[in-house]
Amino acid sequence: MRLRNIPGADKAIEESEYCFNNPETLKGRWKEQFPAVRPLYIEIGMGKGRFIMEMAARNPDINFLGIERYSSVLLRALQKMEQTPLPNLKFICMDAAELEEVFAPGEVSRIYLNFSDPWPKDRHAKRRLTSRQFFFRYHNILAKDGRLEFKTDNQDLFSFSLEEIPLAGWRLDAFTRDLHRDPVLNEGNIMTEYEEKFSSLGNPICKLIASR
Repeated sequence: MRLRNIPGADKAIEESEYCFNNPETLKGRWKEQFPAVRPLYIEIGMGKGRFIMEMAARNPDINFLGIERYSSVLLRALQKMEQTPLPNLKFICMDAAELEEVFAPGEVSRIYLNFSDPWPKDRHAKRRLTSRQFFFRYHNILAKDGRLEFKTDNQDLFSFSLEEIPLAGWRLDAFTRDLHRDPVLNEGNIMTEYEEKFSSLGNPICKLIASR
């Protein structure tokens, strides 16, 4: 999908009080960047921010960082934050491949991946956020008792993800191929924009939880 460039998006992000510029300079010091010292949860590929903003609102005892690669998409989340500020939520505009440059070992308590780009061509498999290459990166920043949660409507990507978890040395704790019909995994579920769209079309939503 081609993203429409929004003039001024980069400048708005650079000047926003809700975004961290040069996040690599904060490696190992993320606890100090919020009003209170709390566990840090991140969402990689947060899109327009619906999921992580609702998570932050429901969980004021957790600090959240939303990570989005595209400034034109992140700008939408910033506009929402300006209307409804949340003290325990901040954003970063960056590529997920740079995670280890931004977070110290064990600094992140939970990772959320929601409706990530499936990169359908086989030669692009390592770019998928649930590839073993990315699981190795997650391993290096996640707390010992931390976990990763992933949702998608793409059945092929989900099957790929299930296969990658053991190959990366991780443990599959739970999974479903029809989240909205699973009373356990669907409890407290917060829908993303894509989740609402795809489920309204009749597409079952898949979810997995993994840890080391």
